[in-house]
Formats: sequence, C-alpha cells, structure tokens
Amino acid sequence: MNASPSLASLARDFARIGFLSFGGPAPQITMLHDLAVEKRGWISDTAFLRALNVCHLLPGPEAMQLATWIGWQLGGIRGGLITGGLFVLPGALVMLALSILYVLAADLTLVEGAFFGVKAAVLVILLGAVIRLASRTVKTPAAVAIAGAAFIALSVGIAFPIVIAAAGLAGWLASRAMAAGHHEEASDSKPAGEVASIKSTALSLAIWAAIWLAPLALAALILTPSHRLVELAGFFSWLALVSFGGAYAVLAWMAQAGVEQYGWLSAGEMADGLGLAESTPGPLILVTQFTGFLAGYRVPEPFGAMAGGIIGAALTLWAVFLPSFMAIFTLAPWMERLNRIKALQSALAGISAAVVGVIASLGVWFAVQILFADTGAVRFGPLRVVTADIATVEPWVIAIAALCAVLAFVLKRGVMTLVAAGLAAGLALSLTGLI
Repeated sequence: MNASPSLASLARDFARIGFLSFGGPAPQITMLHDLAVEKRGWISDTAFLRALNVCHLLPGPEAMQLATWIGWQLGGIRGGLITGGLFVLPGALVMLALSILYVLAADLTLVEGAFFGVKAAVLVILLGAVIRLASRTVKTPAAVAIAGAAFIALSVGIAFPIVIAAAGLAGWLASRAMAAGHHEEASDSKPAGEVASIKSTALSLAIWAAIWLAPLALAALILTPSHRLVELAGFFSWLALVSFGGAYAVLAWMAQAGVEQYGWLSAGEMADGLGLAESTPGPLILVTQFTGFLAGYRVPEPFGAMAGGIIGAALTLWAVFLPSFMAIFTLAPWMERLNRIKALQSALAGISAAVVGVIASLGVWFAVQILFADTGAVRFGPLRVVTADIATVEPWVIAIAALCAVLAFVLKRGVMTLVAAGLAAGLALSLTGLI
C-alpha cells in the first residue's frame, strides 16, 4: 500500500471527481476505485469492496458514503469531510444554479418546450432503471413477491417508510426460511470491528446527530414549526433515514409527499428536477435540492423569494447528506463486523427487491401525470389510486419517449444522450409550433 496522501492532495483529487462524477452510482464508484485502488494504491481492493458492501446497507447515496470512507481511512474525520464534501459540493452548486435559472425562465416558451421533451426522456430513464435493478436483484420467487407487493403498496398510497420496513422484514424472514435445516459453521476469527468501543461509537453518534439536527432546530426556533422551511427540514431529515435504494426509490416517496401531500411542486416539475439531476455531476439524490429550492422559493416569508429558495436548498442538502457523514464516521470502525451480520444482508436483499417495485410504481405515476392532460384519483378509504382520461393523451410525449427508448434499448446510449435527445426534440416541437 502507498503512503497516505496529504489533505491538500486529497482535496485536489476529489474536487476533480466531484466535477466529473456524472451518470449515477455505478460510474461514480468505478471512478473512486480507479483513483483509490488502481491509480494511487491507497486502499486495497478487498478493503474497498468490504466498505462498499457496508455502504449498500446504509440509507443515503452509497458512492458519496464510499468517498467519505476513503477520506476517513486516509485522513481521519478531516479527510472524510474533504472527500465526501467535495464529492457532493460541485454538483450541488451546479444544481442550485440550474434551479435559479429554472424559476427565472420557466415561463419562456422555448424553455417549456425543452422540458416537455425532458419529461418524456425521464420515463425511459426510469424504465431502464427498473430493468437493470430487476436483472440484478429479482432472481427468486420471494424477491418477485416482495417487488410486486411494493409496487402495489406504493401505487395505492402506502407510505414509503412502511414499504421499506416491511421489505426488510420480509427479506429477513425469507432468508431464515431458506436457511432452515442448514447448519453454518461458526467462525473462530475475531471481527476486526471489535476493536472499536461501544462508548466511542455512542459518543460519535451523539455528536454527529447534534451537528445534523442543530440547524434544523434553529430554523424551527427562529421561524415557526409550521413554516414551509421547517416543514422541508423535517421531511428531508426523515427521508434521509429511510433513503434506501437510491434516488429513484426516494423520488417515489418525495413525489408522493411533495406533489400530493404538501403541494410544493407539480409532477411535471418533479420530472424536470430529475432530468436536471441526471445531467449534472454528483449523486442523483441532488434532485431533493431542486425540490427544496422550489418549495422555499414559492413560500419564502419572511424572506424574499430567491433567498427563501436558497435557504430551502441549503436546509435540504444539510438534512439529506449530514446523516451519511454521521453513519460513516460512527460505523467505519465496525466495517468488518457489519459485513458478517447475515441478518442485515438478508434485510437488504428484501429492500433491494422492493426498490424495483418502488421505482416501477414511480414510473407508472410519472407516466400517468405526463402522458395525460387530465388526471385524477379514486379513493378507497385511506388508499388512493391515480386515474387518467385516456382522451387527453399527449401524442408528442409518446413520440419523444419512443425515440428515447430506441436510443436506450437499441442503440445502447447513456442517460446524458437521452436527456439531450428529449431536450432537442422538445425544442424542435416548440419552434415549429406543434406544442
């Protein structure tokens, strides 16, 4: 192994990654592996993979958590703050700038046309995500059942945290049923994580929880508990703790709450935000920042609209990403032990299967909202099913989605190409007066 780098060297390397980390967690994790294992030799391949396994178990963006762990391994807490922070900050600044441009130019005809096409591309992006995830995680009858149950549950309005908790329990129970009658040999080796003490872990958890919650509590104290910005901080703090499965899965709950419960933005605007997040560097979960900006921009009092939007974006970023720092700095000494807990692995398998159903439900919800001009809902007690008037279908959305589907599934083009194609098609339709 090579010597640990200086903090300045870490900052240079991870600032570069922060500006170039397009395309979601898979290419981002590949970039981290190329840097830390292949190019610099800071981390062994085995240690990298074990850390990645634990990051998959945690809520939040796994690539950002892995970047934080690399920094912690090389430079302690300061190193982790540098690497994790620089992994997120460039994309966050780009997303903030695009959010500002979005509200300033949202009424322009050409801009509306561009995002008309982006919405259609997002439908194909979601379909591709479902297919990729299903091919990796839905391989057993139990996984199929969990994915199907999650799809139905989200489609009728059952809350995302309940679905995730039930999926984790189902995965654990399914694993126990399969393992019944099979004896596993106990390991004599002592997990490396046992070198960490319970006392130091509890202290770290308490300190980071206080750092995470302090600005949110201050906002509630300065404003009122019912203020829009406090509402945002509370919702995204809770979301951060159950954000298993990546940005697409989280988006299902955020869409359900932000559009239907709180009315922060429309379904079309949510699709626009995902399109922006797909085309910027950093974790895809930065789509939450777009939501926070729009929500704060529209109900900013006592601040101005732009200040309210920026504060909303900042509170959202803090609420969503600080728990990932807390998790890594608290659990990093226990990485080996966590890798050996089979119950966690089984629960994660259940959650991974459920995420396929969650994203499929999100795709159907978006499709109804984007493909039809007239939508509604039918209630069955506490449950709610979205409906649409088929006579109000948008043929040009179908046409652009078909184009993007050919690019994705026939020509094997990436997400950036799909977003660009949707944007160009929307602009062309707007310029010719067809939409």
